[in-house]
Amino acid sequence: MSLTLGHYLTLAALLFAISVIGIFLNRKNLIVLLMAIEMMLLSVNINFVAFSHYLGDMHGQIFVFFILTVAASEAAIGLAILVLLFRNKNSIDAQDINTLKG
Repeated sequence: MSLTLGHYLTLAALLFAISVIGIFLNRKNLIVLLMAIEMMLLSVNINFVAFSHYLGDMHGQIFVFFILTVAASEAAIGLAILVLLFRNKNSIDAQDINTLKG
């Protein structure tokens, strides 16, 4: 049995749906929200790689490297902000943090 484009697209759609459900069900813990956003980006990357392989073009795989670098920097900055908020408020719940309101 060979894996087709439909298998990869189904996997990416399931990961994307799980991450959207994770965002809507859990709006309290900011670490879980960051993980759901990262999983959403990874599902998009699976789509890029699958279409790139299916079409025989390397542009999708090159674009994935740019997305991964942005996702890594976003995760590092997001975790740094969470550490600072935890030091100041002793909580990482999104409902407890109201200092970012303008």
